[in-house]
Amino acid sequence: MPQDRTLGSPTSAEMMEIARRPLELSECALIVIDMQERLLAGIFEKERLVRNLQLLLRMASILDLPIVATTQYAKKLGETIPELRSLLPHGEIDKQVFSCFGSEAFCSSLKRLPGHRNTVLLCGMESHICIMQTAIAALREGYLVHVASDAVSSRAEWNWQIGLERMRTAGAIISSTETIVYELLRASATDAFKQMLPHLRGA
Repeated sequence: MPQDRTLGSPTSAEMMEIARRPLELSECALIVIDMQERLLAGIFEKERLVRNLQLLLRMASILDLPIVATTQYAKKLGETIPELRSLLPHGEIDKQVFSCFGSEAFCSSLKRLPGHRNTVLLCGMESHICIMQTAIAALREGYLVHVASDAVSSRAEWNWQIGLERMRTAGAIISSTETIVYELLRASATDAFKQMLPHLRGA
């Protein structure tokens, strides 16, 4: 379980300390938010978004990194897109709230993950709505939050950037897909890296 922390934005010194802390595989969970058919149609740089989500999901499979995936009112907005659904080991949690932490099913699923999962890696859409509200709620709950900036997006480029800025100000680490992948892989002389390499070369 994450540690409780005082509400409010961290100081510059605290942010530096958080940024220096390396990702630990045993502490991380990948959160895939609302990658749905009808939402995706008008999304900024949607091809980049899908490609990077695929990379993160393949990494999670190779490294045995737990995944929690959500949909937003799937009855209206559709299921997770086929390109990603085939890479999800479990079904998605459907919600009708923007922050994943507003869903009891999501919170229960996150708490049931094996080990001490105090770091969430966020990807999906939209940056300024569900991603941002989930990130801020996770920070309030004491989680460390890393956002794959090129694996989140919004309908408008401006809102994608605003979402990233708000999360950074709140204390999230704004990262990238390859940064997260290589940080968790750690080294090139491993079976995991060799399995990921063909996917990374095609990125």
